[in-house]
Amino acid sequence: MPRKFFRKYLPAPETVLAKRWTAPLRPWLAHPNLWHLNRRSVSGAVAIGLFCGLIPGPFQMLGAALMAIPLRRNVPVALVVTLYTNPLTIVPLYALAYGFGKLLLGDAGSEAAAAPLDWQWSPAALWHWTLSLGKPLALGIPALAVTLALSGYVLTDMAWRSYVRAAWRTRRRSRGLA
Repeated sequence: MPRKFFRKYLPAPETVLAKRWTAPLRPWLAHPNLWHLNRRSVSGAVAIGLFCGLIPGPFQMLGAALMAIPLRRNVPVALVVTLYTNPLTIVPLYALAYGFGKLLLGDAGSEAAAAPLDWQWSPAALWHWTLSLGKPLALGIPALAVTLALSGYVLTDMAWRSYVRAAWRTRRRSRGLA
């Protein structure tokens, strides 16, 4: 992957560690792998971000940070990847998770019919509608999160490797060693 592209947009570790609010976290945030752009760190961070992006509510970035730090994966990448869920994409993702859950449940999921959404623009109405979705959604969200995380890890790893191979070939050709 083009490290120079990512480095332009990611904060420097020294900048983040110099903030007052990071003082209690400095022993954990000082590990170099949390900030380095290498294949394993970025692939793992993408997987963490995709997994934590389906956490309900505003806790996605907190979940991504809490997973990336002990697993020694790139924290900024994990936080940015969680942004694939937003007010425009969360409903289709949860509908996909519901369908995925029904598929995994098979016949057991056919008895759970979703109540029609009587949208009153209130959190309580959304909560009652979500509860009516029951088992398919409860199984579908973690299953979709794991599926997205595994897919993201594999695709990022493959893209990184192919980029490195292409750069090696280009370098070899430019030196006349082909």
